[in-house]
Amino acid sequence: MTGSAGRHRDRKDRKRMSQQKPRLGFIGLGQMGAPIAVRLLEAGYRVTVHTRTRTSAARVQEAGARWVDSVAEVARAADVILTMLGMPDDVRQIYLGDDGLLAHGRAGQVCLDLTTSSACLAAEIAARAEAIGIAVLDAPVSGGVPGARAGTLSIMVGGDAAAFARMRSMLERVGATICRFGGPGAGQRAKACNQIVIAGTMMGVCEGLALAGRAGLQQQDLLRMLAGGAAGGFLVQHMGPRIVAGDYRADFYVRHFLKDLGIALREAERLKLVLPATELAHRLYARLEKEGSAALGTQALATLYGPESMMQKEHHP
Repeated sequence: MTGSAGRHRDRKDRKRMSQQKPRLGFIGLGQMGAPIAVRLLEAGYRVTVHTRTRTSAARVQEAGARWVDSVAEVARAADVILTMLGMPDDVRQIYLGDDGLLAHGRAGQVCLDLTTSSACLAAEIAARAEAIGIAVLDAPVSGGVPGARAGTLSIMVGGDAAAFARMRSMLERVGATICRFGGPGAGQRAKACNQIVIAGTMMGVCEGLALAGRAGLQQQDLLRMLAGGAAGGFLVQHMGPRIVAGDYRADFYVRHFLKDLGIALREAERLKLVLPATELAHRLYARLEKEGSAALGTQALATLYGPESMMQKEHHP
């Protein structure tokens, strides 16, 4: 078979495969949403997209997505709709607003909210959707931009078991570890646990590197040692070198992590559970935001330990 004939056959095969898959809608094409949408396009899905700022959809359109001007048009075009939004208020508006997904959706659709949001809100949306024949799964993710690009995200799911079973093969295109934890809201509660662990670990990485630097140790040597021992893990391997290099560009924004920690603490309060380490992390990230670092990455926590930090000067003037 000649090269041109082979390429033509490949295109026909991809087109036939895409026609056998559910039509997807995707709302929210930020740092995480865009690479997830691209992976779904590369897997042969037809994807209709909408986001508040059309320019942020350029990369996804180049990969083959179709842009529409409203949430309502996404609802009409898709069998399965994924959302990756910033804040719980955004989730409420997109799903429950007058021009939201439930207002324009139809029975038989499935929606997956990948946003880190409130478990109570997830349960409210799922109940209202079920009443009109739509299944909504809360499916927050972890793994950052590298995981989104590589398709190795961890996905924590809450919602109807049958709907989850139908969506599993699609989720496997973007995630390597996928677990349903229970009914509506369970995925969000699992994500809160995930963020609690990240917060404590990030504090440990920053403080360990800060002490090493102040004590005159080579921080790169420390990172190599940590990576080979019990302290090794994603944050040591991926964020440790960036902290040492002073690279605080965001894979995940301080402002969004602060929101996540607030959600976790409110859930803990509802369950009458005290989380002192998470409360401290929340205070530190709130301070970081107040000092103008809301748009930096979560590893910018390390700046609070520098010699010019106001926090350090307050304790050692």
